[in-house]
Amino acid sequence: MSRFILLAFVAGFLAVLCFHQPAVGLLHAYGVIPFAPYGTSPVAPLGVPQWFSASFWGSVWGVVMLGLFARWKIEHGLWWKSGLFGAIVLTLVALLVVFPLKGRGLVPAVLPIGAIVNGAWGLGMWIFIRSIIARQGAPRP
Repeated sequence: MSRFILLAFVAGFLAVLCFHQPAVGLLHAYGVIPFAPYGTSPVAPLGVPQWFSASFWGSVWGVVMLGLFARWKIEHGLWWKSGLFGAIVLTLVALLVVFPLKGRGLVPAVLPIGAIVNGAWGLGMWIFIRSIIARQGAPRP
Protein backbone atom coordinates (compact mmCIF):
# COMPACT_ATOMS: atom_id res chain seq x y z
CA MET A 1 0.00 0.00 0.00
CA SER A 2 2.81 2.44 0.82
CA ARG A 3 4.39 1.76 -2.59
CA PHE A 4 1.05 2.57 -4.25
CA ILE A 5 0.78 5.86 -2.34
CA LEU A 6 4.38 6.81 -3.14
CA LEU A 7 3.86 5.98 -6.82
CA ALA A 8 0.72 8.12 -7.00
CA PHE A 9 2.37 10.95 -5.06
CA VAL A 10 5.42 11.08 -7.35
CA ALA A 11 3.31 10.82 -10.51
CA GLY A 12 1.05 13.67 -9.33
CA PHE A 13 4.03 15.88 -8.53
CA LEU A 14 5.65 15.25 -11.91
CA ALA A 15 2.33 15.69 -13.75
CA VAL A 16 2.08 19.24 -12.41
CA LEU A 17 5.63 20.09 -13.45
CA CYS A 18 5.51 18.44 -16.88
CA PHE A 19 1.86 18.82 -18.00
CA HIS A 20 -0.14 21.23 -15.81
CA GLN A 21 2.40 24.06 -15.80
CA PRO A 22 3.24 23.77 -19.53
CA ALA A 23 -0.53 24.01 -20.23
CA VAL A 24 -0.53 27.19 -18.13
CA GLY A 25 2.45 28.37 -20.18
CA LEU A 26 0.64 27.81 -23.48
CA LEU A 27 -2.46 29.64 -22.26
CA HIS A 28 -0.25 32.49 -21.04
CA ALA A 29 1.68 32.62 -24.33
CA TYR A 30 -1.59 32.98 -26.27
CA GLY A 31 -2.84 35.70 -23.92
CA VAL A 32 -5.67 33.63 -22.44
CA ILE A 33 -4.45 34.02 -18.86
CA PRO A 34 -2.35 36.81 -17.35
CA PHE A 35 -0.04 34.72 -15.15
CA ALA A 36 2.98 32.71 -16.26
CA PRO A 37 3.78 29.12 -15.27
CA TYR A 38 6.17 28.09 -12.51
CA GLY A 39 5.29 31.08 -10.33
CA THR A 40 7.72 31.77 -7.52
CA SER A 41 5.50 34.02 -5.41
CA PRO A 42 5.11 32.65 -1.88
CA VAL A 43 1.85 30.90 -1.03
CA ALA A 44 0.36 31.11 2.46
CA PRO A 45 0.54 29.66 5.06
CA LEU A 46 4.03 28.16 4.59
CA GLY A 47 5.42 30.67 2.10
CA VAL A 48 6.50 28.04 -0.45
CA PRO A 49 6.66 29.00 -4.15
CA GLN A 50 3.45 28.64 -6.19
CA TRP A 51 4.89 25.88 -8.36
CA PHE A 52 5.80 23.80 -5.31
CA SER A 53 2.36 24.28 -3.72
CA ALA A 54 0.67 23.26 -6.99
CA SER A 55 2.95 20.22 -7.27
CA PHE A 56 2.24 19.16 -3.69
CA TRP A 57 -1.52 19.40 -4.22
CA GLY A 58 -1.13 17.58 -7.54
CA SER A 59 0.54 14.79 -5.56
CA VAL A 60 -2.33 14.64 -3.08
CA TRP A 61 -4.86 14.53 -5.93
CA GLY A 62 -2.79 11.81 -7.60
CA VAL A 63 -3.18 9.62 -4.52
CA VAL A 64 -6.92 10.38 -4.41
CA MET A 65 -7.43 9.66 -8.11
CA LEU A 66 -5.53 6.37 -8.14
CA GLY A 67 -7.17 5.36 -4.88
CA LEU A 68 -10.62 5.92 -6.36
CA PHE A 69 -9.70 4.12 -9.59
CA ALA A 70 -8.38 1.14 -7.60
CA ARG A 71 -11.40 1.07 -5.28
CA TRP A 72 -13.86 1.14 -8.18
CA LYS A 73 -11.68 -1.29 -10.16
CA ILE A 74 -11.37 1.06 -13.13
CA GLU A 75 -8.94 -0.59 -15.52
CA HIS A 76 -10.05 0.33 -19.06
CA GLY A 77 -9.98 3.72 -20.71
CA LEU A 78 -7.69 5.12 -18.05
CA TRP A 79 -6.22 7.79 -20.33
CA TRP A 80 -9.52 9.57 -20.92
CA LYS A 81 -10.87 8.86 -17.44
CA SER A 82 -7.73 10.38 -15.93
CA GLY A 83 -8.10 13.44 -18.14
CA LEU A 84 -11.79 13.81 -17.23
CA PHE A 85 -11.05 13.36 -13.53
CA GLY A 86 -8.57 16.21 -13.67
CA ALA A 87 -10.72 18.41 -15.88
CA ILE A 88 -13.93 17.99 -13.91
CA VAL A 89 -13.11 17.11 -10.30
CA LEU A 90 -10.09 19.34 -9.79
CA THR A 91 -11.70 22.29 -11.56
CA LEU A 92 -14.92 22.00 -9.54
CA VAL A 93 -13.00 21.72 -6.26
CA ALA A 94 -10.98 24.81 -7.19
CA LEU A 95 -14.11 26.73 -8.18
CA LEU A 96 -16.35 25.67 -5.29
CA VAL A 97 -13.88 25.22 -2.42
CA VAL A 98 -10.46 26.78 -3.03
CA PHE A 99 -11.53 30.08 -4.60
CA PRO A 100 -14.12 30.89 -1.91
CA LEU A 101 -11.58 30.02 0.82
CA LYS A 102 -9.17 32.49 -0.77
CA GLY A 103 -11.89 35.15 -1.05
CA ARG A 104 -12.11 34.98 -4.84
CA GLY A 105 -15.75 33.92 -5.05
CA LEU A 106 -17.37 31.93 -7.83
CA VAL A 107 -15.98 32.77 -11.25
CA PRO A 108 -17.59 30.48 -13.86
CA ALA A 109 -15.37 31.94 -16.59
CA VAL A 110 -12.45 29.89 -15.23
CA LEU A 111 -14.19 26.58 -16.00
CA PRO A 112 -12.74 26.08 -19.50
CA ILE A 113 -9.28 27.23 -18.42
CA GLY A 114 -9.35 24.96 -15.38
CA ALA A 115 -10.58 22.07 -17.49
CA ILE A 116 -7.68 22.46 -19.92
CA VAL A 117 -4.98 22.83 -17.28
CA ASN A 118 -6.32 20.18 -14.90
CA GLY A 119 -7.17 17.83 -17.76
CA ALA A 120 -3.53 18.08 -18.85
CA TRP A 121 -2.55 17.12 -15.30
CA GLY A 122 -4.84 14.07 -15.48
CA LEU A 123 -3.31 12.91 -18.75
CA GLY A 124 0.14 13.49 -17.29
CA MET A 125 -0.79 11.31 -14.31
CA TRP A 126 -1.79 8.52 -16.67
CA ILE A 127 1.44 8.80 -18.64
CA PHE A 128 3.66 8.80 -15.56
CA ILE A 129 1.80 5.92 -13.89
CA ARG A 130 2.07 3.81 -17.04
CA SER A 131 5.76 4.68 -17.41
CA ILE A 132 6.63 3.90 -13.80
CA ILE A 133 4.66 0.65 -13.80
CA ALA A 134 6.21 -0.49 -17.10
CA ARG A 135 9.75 0.20 -15.86
CA GLN A 136 9.36 -1.36 -12.44
CA GLY A 137 7.00 -4.18 -13.31
CA ALA A 138 4.80 -2.98 -10.47
CA PRO A 139 1.26 -4.27 -10.19
CA ARG A 140 -1.32 -1.95 -11.74
CA PRO A 141 -3.40 0.05 -9.28
